[in-house]
Amino acid sequence: MPDTIELLETIGQNAALRHASAHELAPMLEQAKASEALRSAIAAGDSSLLSREFGHKANKAPQISNAPGHEEDEPVHDDNGDGDDEPRHPLEPDRHKPRKQ
Repeated sequence: MPDTIELLETIGQNAALRHASAHELAPMLEQAKASEALRSAIAAGDSSLLSREFGHKANKAPQISNAPGHEEDEPVHDDNGDGDDEPRHPLEPDRHKPRKQ
């Protein structure tokens, strides 16, 4: 009995087989002595029928869905309202505000 993965790989690499109907694939699978699970999956159009053959184990969802964020990684926003997001050195005068005379 050939390996199911190898048969799926062969089908995927051949455009004529990849787009063939289940009815068209049936004789090829029979000739290749494909597993019953593969033949059933192709006939039904349901890949879940291969789960047992591949040793599928159900994944359990993790208890935590979001990891904590890092506040120091957030971008600094300009709070002076002038639309300039350019960082300024605290000792430099604000070049956007008019100087008082």
